[in-house]
Amino acid sequence: MENYVAIACRNKFKFAFFISICILFVLAFYPVWSGLIKVWMNSDEYSHGFFIVPIALFVVWNKRSDLTSSPVQGSWIGLLLVILALFIYLIGRVGEIYTLSSLSMIFFIAASIVFLFGFRIFKELLFPLFILLFMIPVPSQVFSAATIELQLFVSQASTFLVSFLGVPLFREGNVIHLPERTLQVVQACSGLRSLITLLTLSAVFGYFTLRSNILRTVLFFSGVPIAIFVNIVRVTLLICFIHFLGLDLTHGASHTWFGLGIFALALGLLFLIKGLIARWDTFSLVD
Repeated sequence: MENYVAIACRNKFKFAFFISICILFVLAFYPVWSGLIKVWMNSDEYSHGFFIVPIALFVVWNKRSDLTSSPVQGSWIGLLLVILALFIYLIGRVGEIYTLSSLSMIFFIAASIVFLFGFRIFKELLFPLFILLFMIPVPSQVFSAATIELQLFVSQASTFLVSFLGVPLFREGNVIHLPERTLQVVQACSGLRSLITLLTLSAVFGYFTLRSNILRTVLFFSGVPIAIFVNIVRVTLLICFIHFLGLDLTHGASHTWFGLGIFALALGLLFLIKGLIARWDTFSLVD
């Protein structure tokens, strides 16, 4: 009888804590969600953020049988992590470090799962928690530095390729001078925008189509060379169209369709790599 009472009291406490967690989550992290939604609405790089939470929830729903069959063994370590997450969030809010505030929110969710349900459930929910990271914008300083480096690399690689076709040109940083006109490799052509999107797609695609975590990781990181390669192709083709055909695809509807074609190429390469590494996934299942 005493054990039953103790279990009932403990369950009531956890239920009350769960409700408190939900209320606290809504009140405390409302500024974070408000800021994220504004970024998603006004930035092409992070417009995919609207789809991240639905994808994460779908993954959780898809794993419902595994979750219900897993033992619930909450850990008090999770409570300490909850307090730590709130402390980090406070630092982010006071210091106006928006990335830190957003990361602390995901840390808070993970810590709450550990406290209420235990590490076994937390392990089952690692991927949807990981996916949530893709809705958080990269810090502007890191984004700018990476963009500049990619702009220079794409410019250098593109001019190197077209020089073999006999195209007279001169490059100054990310500015390419042609006899017909001058081109500038801007942020959109650096590859960073498509890199963020491709990493998100490769993570989701790998999770649902592959079983080996190693191969999922390989597919995930394949998004990096794919994004860089397709943007080198983009700039190279833009130069060739201008020089050989007199077609300017740097603006207007033609530029939009051209960009969609380049993104389709990136998706095609992603599917190709997945098809190649899926053979090892099949072998591992046979073994």
